[in-house]
Order: sequence, then structure tokens, then C-alpha cells
Amino acid sequence: MIHLMGRAEIRSRLGLSRARIYQLTQRPDFPKPCAELLGGGIWLADDVEAWIRQYRPELAEGPDAF
Repeated sequence: MIHLMGRAEIRSRLGLSRARIYQLTQRPDFPKPCAELLGGGIWLADDVEAWIRQYRPELAEGPDAF
């Protein structure tokens, strides 16, 4: 099964503000969204989790990890 995440799910996973998540998802080192919808981008959860393991290892394998 493919798990997808929008900005709201990423926000919940990282515990950051909406504005900070927007900034984070614009960074060149953050994964590119797999699709853009009217409500914004969606990301593969595996890509986001890989980014978390590399750039936010203290949050890897947390209770909200996919």
C-alpha cells in the first residue's frame, strides 16, 4: 500500500507550525511532491520519512512514523 502525506500530515509528524512546514517543503533538500492538487502538494510518506531520518534523526521512528 502507498502511504501519502500532505502538509497537514507532515506538520503533525514533525510538530511544527503551518508556516514552518511551508518553508520546509520549499527547501531544495526536501523531497519533491509526487503530485500537486488544488489543496497543495502530496508526498510519498517513505520519502518524507527518509528525509526525517537524514535531517531530523531525533524524530525518526517516533510514534507517528509511517
